[in-house]
Amino acid sequence: MITISLCMIVKNEENVICRCLNSVKDIVDEIIIVDTGSFDKTKELVKSYTNKIYDFKWIYDFSAARNFSFERATKEYILWLDADDEILEEDRMKFLKLKETMMPDIDEVMMKYNVGLNQRGEVTLSYYRERLSKRSRGYKWHEPVHEYLEISGKVINSDICVTHKKDKENEKERNLLIYKKHLSEGKKLTTRGTYYYARELYYNKYYREAIESYNKFLASNEGWLEDNINACLDLAKCYSILNDKKNSLRILYRSFEYDTPRAEACCNIGYYYFEKNDYKRAIFWYELATRLEKPASGWGFIYNDYWDYIPYMQLCVCYDRLGKIEDAIKYNDKAAECKPNDPSVVYNKKYFSSIQS
Repeated sequence: MITISLCMIVKNEENVICRCLNSVKDIVDEIIIVDTGSFDKTKELVKSYTNKIYDFKWIYDFSAARNFSFERATKEYILWLDADDEILEEDRMKFLKLKETMMPDIDEVMMKYNVGLNQRGEVTLSYYRERLSKRSRGYKWHEPVHEYLEISGKVINSDICVTHKKDKENEKERNLLIYKKHLSEGKKLTTRGTYYYARELYYNKYYREAIESYNKFLASNEGWLEDNINACLDLAKCYSILNDKKNSLRILYRSFEYDTPRAEACCNIGYYYFEKNDYKRAIFWYELATRLEKPASGWGFIYNDYWDYIPYMQLCVCYDRLGKIEDAIKYNDKAAECKPNDPSVVYNKKYFSSIQS
């Protein structure tokens, strides 16, 4: 059986740290906590789980803090989590089995990261992250924000999920300010850094600046395929918010240059035509979205609702507006298979019942 060190960096996590550690304490053999400046009860709470608590002066660099934590691990493999992450019971059982059966030649285990949940606890956004690393490989974290672990060797995908349960918003513009600090010091952004800087500009509603950075990223022709696709999706949203619909449509089509069409892009193209009351063309794109095969093992972002529920609901509306009630009902029923108690689904059922009676 392999041994595992849990390495975490934390700051002011008194509301969630116990939930996280309780979910993983019987999986790992060592818990290492690196505190970057807590002034609440985080460190006091952590003492009941481990005595390996270290202070790290915050230098506006998440990778530096994570590398500091990894350097203190002593077990065969290193697991990282954030304080607002949790390993749910089903995944705990899978993780314990993996620990018992994993072959020692595996260098890295990728696990699903469920970061978007709706009010019913259903996963709306997930992607794979490097999660369990062989310590002897000496992997290092890179990038001051949206850090990543540079991995190599034998890498496997696991069906184990880590669930992110965010209980508070990050400090306003925190990540954006870190990027701006690095830029003010004359440091250049990597290609990946340019992409994530654009995302922070977009999230903080600096849409014109985000457009400039996204276009710079795409023009480099050096980005990872999944980042290229997501840059197109976000760039389209920026253009749309600024009411530049033609460029929004153009960049959605550009996403097809990098891989087979993704449902997210198809649904947004469908919505472009939907807004123009061009329901026939909207139907084409929404129906295409429902026929695509969702990536099962890729490491990119997956917005699950775009692959079934959203296009089904939109097709219901499109067919209703064309007067094709049977088709509209068919797609509302398909949406109901995804979310049977969804308020829109329930409303539509009542609506169709009323017009057919």
